[in-house]
Amino acid sequence: MSDQPATPPNSSQSSKLQVFFRRLTSFVILWGLLLLALFSTNRLISDYLLLVIIVFLAVTGLAEFYGLAAKGDLVCFKWFGLFSGTLLLVGTFLNLTGKVGTTGSPARVNDFETSFVILFVLGLCLRQFFSRSATSGILAISITLFGLMYVPWLLNFIQKINFFWGLSRAQGHLYVLYFIVLTKFSDTGAYVVGSLIGRHKMIPRISPAKTWEGFGGAILGSVLASVIFTACARDKLTGMNWCHAIILGVILSIGAVIGDLIESIFKRQAGVKDSGRFFPGIGGILDLLDSLLFNAPIMYLYLRHILTRPG
Repeated sequence: MSDQPATPPNSSQSSKLQVFFRRLTSFVILWGLLLLALFSTNRLISDYLLLVIIVFLAVTGLAEFYGLAAKGDLVCFKWFGLFSGTLLLVGTFLNLTGKVGTTGSPARVNDFETSFVILFVLGLCLRQFFSRSATSGILAISITLFGLMYVPWLLNFIQKINFFWGLSRAQGHLYVLYFIVLTKFSDTGAYVVGSLIGRHKMIPRISPAKTWEGFGGAILGSVLASVIFTACARDKLTGMNWCHAIILGVILSIGAVIGDLIESIFKRQAGVKDSGRFFPGIGGILDLLDSLLFNAPIMYLYLRHILTRPG
């Protein structure tokens, strides 16, 4: 006979309620800050609050990535990567807003990013000269570089959408909100449909919980969100029509699922369920960002080469 007290019948329900309220609190805070950054009438708040949010998310997410690498017995130059990631984001902001004397055009910003990455690689090689280990140089340089490209560089496309050349500030803000809403509705559709009717595993060796039914739910959720958002925004989304809304709904839902699966690979190698514990009820920063990281450049490229293409 066990000496341990029986578990109260309502303990499981109480635990679920706690998780729900933690998620709700995180949700309200995150969306509140995002909407304030995008739609504040104070230009300083609108510009700099978004920069602060992106830098915070990128640097914290990058720190989590380097932490996953360490748990997988992979070496990297953590502090060099974090410092460089911050410089990349701030430098892009200064270029986009014309505060360093550039026009803020896509070509100029891309030139800055290319130059930065070249200098970053050279800096990594110099950093290796001072490393205590001479046998892990290739690995340390590769992991540090990949981390910079995976988190800060991909997330940096949000700034490039927000200050997109040729769009008004209001239109740039709307496109940022648009792609984030689609991505999160994709996540929600995948979770709801997968939980209710998910039977056929997608890639069980990477993510046992992902199902093909959930993948269909992701596409459905994203397309519905895209169509509704487009109908509400009307002509405020430059170049957008029903055809583009459906195409983007499908593309961004696929990008969100791929981003989620890629992070699952990293977590599986590190042997952890969540990338961190920063957001109560959600997990780490990377758990929040995984589906956004690949959708930001997809949205930017579609906006630049299709929606705003002359003629």
